[in-house]
Amino acid sequence: MKTLATTLVLTSLIFGAPIMAATGHDHGHSHDQTSVNQATAEKNADKVIASLVKKDKIDNSWSSIKASSIEKKELEGRLEWIVIFNNIKVTNIDKQKLYVFLTIGGEYIAVNYTGK
Repeated sequence: MKTLATTLVLTSLIFGAPIMAATGHDHGHSHDQTSVNQATAEKNADKVIASLVKKDKIDNSWSSIKASSIEKKELEGRLEWIVIFNNIKVTNIDKQKLYVFLTIGGEYIAVNYTGK
């Protein structure tokens, strides 16, 4: 009898979980984002740069660089913010320009040196 009860509880946990994950749920972010303004996009991109410097992913000289360009672009069918930073202190010319990609709602997507 104890085995039957344990089996029933485990079965309900395993097969009941997908039912709870149906539509109409909240998992911490919205798929339908409202656009943040340009100042907020720049502030969020600055936070991304600061985080990368702190994690030693990019040189410390990036921490004093301000955005040189902030624009909305449509990429892969959705609007995104692209915030560009130029750092002439970097000796490698290919790595003097850093692109920070944010959702239209201001959330971090990616960062790279190519802008692609």
